[in-house]
Amino acid sequence: MTTASSSRPPLARELAQRIAEHIAAEEQDPSFDAAAEANEPLPENRFLDRELSWLAFNQRVLELAEDGTQPLLERLRYLAIFASNLDEFFMVRVAGLKRRIATGLAVTSASGRSPRQVLEAISERAHELTVRHAAVFSDQVQPGLAAEGITLVRWDDLGPEEQERLHKYFRRRIFPVLTPLAVDPAHPFPYISGLSLNLAVVVMNPATGKEHFARVKVPPLLPRFIAVDASGRPSEPERGAPSLDAGPMSFVPLEDVISEHLDHLFPGMDVLEHHTFRVTRNEDVEVEEDDAENLLQAMEKELLRRRFGPPVRLELAAGITPRTRELLVRELGVADEEVYEVPAPLDLTGLNLIADLDRPSLQYPRFVPTTHRQLAEVESATPTDVFAAIRTRDILLHHPYDSFSTSVQTFLQQAAADPQVLAIKQTLYRTSGDSPVVDALIDAAEAGKQVLALVEIKARFDEQANITWARKLEQAGVHVVYGIVGLKTHCKLSLVVRQEPDGLRRYCHIGTGNYNPKTARLYTDLGLLTADPEVGQDLTRLFNQLSGYAPKSRFHRLLVAPRSVRTGLIERIDREAAAARAGLPSGIKIKVNSMVDEDTMDALYRASQAGVPIDLLVRGICALRPGVPGLSETIRVRSILGRFLEHSRVFAFANGISDAGAEVYIGSADLMHRNLDRRVEALVRISDPDQVAELVELLDESMDDGTSSWRLHEDGSWERHHLGPDGPLKDLQSTLIQRQRRRLGMSR
Repeated sequence: MTTASSSRPPLARELAQRIAEHIAAEEQDPSFDAAAEANEPLPENRFLDRELSWLAFNQRVLELAEDGTQPLLERLRYLAIFASNLDEFFMVRVAGLKRRIATGLAVTSASGRSPRQVLEAISERAHELTVRHAAVFSDQVQPGLAAEGITLVRWDDLGPEEQERLHKYFRRRIFPVLTPLAVDPAHPFPYISGLSLNLAVVVMNPATGKEHFARVKVPPLLPRFIAVDASGRPSEPERGAPSLDAGPMSFVPLEDVISEHLDHLFPGMDVLEHHTFRVTRNEDVEVEEDDAENLLQAMEKELLRRRFGPPVRLELAAGITPRTRELLVRELGVADEEVYEVPAPLDLTGLNLIADLDRPSLQYPRFVPTTHRQLAEVESATPTDVFAAIRTRDILLHHPYDSFSTSVQTFLQQAAADPQVLAIKQTLYRTSGDSPVVDALIDAAEAGKQVLALVEIKARFDEQANITWARKLEQAGVHVVYGIVGLKTHCKLSLVVRQEPDGLRRYCHIGTGNYNPKTARLYTDLGLLTADPEVGQDLTRLFNQLSGYAPKSRFHRLLVAPRSVRTGLIERIDREAAAARAGLPSGIKIKVNSMVDEDTMDALYRASQAGVPIDLLVRGICALRPGVPGLSETIRVRSILGRFLEHSRVFAFANGISDAGAEVYIGSADLMHRNLDRRVEALVRISDPDQVAELVELLDESMDDGTSSWRLHEDGSWERHHLGPDGPLKDLQSTLIQRQRRRLGMSR
């Protein structure tokens, strides 16, 4: 999949000619050694460790929870996000590293650390962050919530009436679903499922004086925290429930209520001690597709296996007795460095439940996405005629500021209902449980249209949901395929074929985010709606390759992994370096979620050595060292985190011209090996000069010293810059919200 040279924009062709002339002139100079310049070795210690860089990202999340200027319930949400992130890190990254060490497949990382050195460094840093995380909750956020009438209390803090109500609640709602499991010669140590919260209980038979161990699992389908309102009544919180803002509220951890009633589970026994614990297991999924006759069935079997992955972390509530600690460590087979002892309550992912309370004064100001102005203009004349708007010109969407439901979702729903639409082709990587996108595809199939859905059933932790959607789509008559063997399909594409008076026209959407209406309100993503014939031809070829056999497809406005994203980006990086050496304008601006691909980073290092100004906006992992003398002096790296998850990917190259003439791509690919080598990814070139300038301006504003962000130093440390001499720096996401409102005459 290579980019056709004929599709190169005129400005790029002109620049390429000017660079070629400069190189030809240099080659006439006997002192110029092009090979030596290109092959000069780069220092071995040029890369940061990716795992430690990820932990640094999660530390940035924690710093938002520590920030007293953030709304209180949002700080609580950041604590929950930190905990959830760390769970996934252990389940996937740490588990994978341990598996490679155990099988002898682990190799020295690009940072120069041995596998065991990486594991030791992870353990040390993760222990530090876990303690810090617990301290932020207990010392800062919890007292702040109490001052606002929201208290997280233990059983002994409740009054007699509240306790009596919870006694009744336990008997009615909790007791029937509990299952105590004894451990003795007749009952082996039970299997502890990953991420489940458990009680380790020691009881004694008073008749014999003999002690026994038992395990009680805290039911995951019950509310993690039980709300006790001002009247003392226990209730189960719901998002936006008006009654929850009526007055002071207390929340009791579910495990506290269970602990207080252990005598109901072990009648006739004396309860000597009880402690909460939690196990994290290897839950990464591996399917050898070449050996799988049916990928769907193979994935279902692998999901069953996931439940029994080996432990990689054991969390214990502080104060656990040595004998119980020793028993759990021995029976679960974990090493001492894999044990994390922290104050109760464990599993702070459950704090999302409290963060969802309807307390506007303690949350970010309410934000409602608005219809993109080009679509809004058409709506005033012909409601929901997305096709008419796209025929006029390309539409560049920026979610969540531009509404997903009135753009992409409406585009697909209109396509499903329009009798002139003959076919719809769609990729689905992750979507919501009640997806209107899936419903639209089903409606289209039932209306007799040709519908192709490429469902990626290996989307990590969404595998089961995607299997369910695949079967539902198949039952409705949708042609469901699972992509190319050995590759995940991560690109975000929609293609609609419509019969119009002048013939068939193809309408396309290419995005950076999933077709998920829920995350579209929480993630910042970009999308392009276009009827450009070249893009339509590109998507037709790509879908044919995904559903059939077309390995030699060529594209006009797309770069497609695994064959042409890395090479295409490096070609453009090298072009900027050549421009800088020729004394021509140069510059590179990139926004991604993660950057660890060594080939791409080496190209950026060489471009920096040539004098190219390079700005990198990286949300998560960044293994590139900026600001190293002689290596990366012209490279700046920033990171922005906030109320929305920065998720868009943008690649901009100065192209030897002004910003409006830059060559800019958006798409699904991060600069990681998995994206560039093991996934189908698509980047699309933005052709509208106004949209090019808009994206370059967005990147410049993100990198501006007056914008709140974190800055990466050459040693791998990140420093937050959010305060200036005149007060807080500009928050990019808040600025974009206000700008969107002003554009639509909604300034408040």
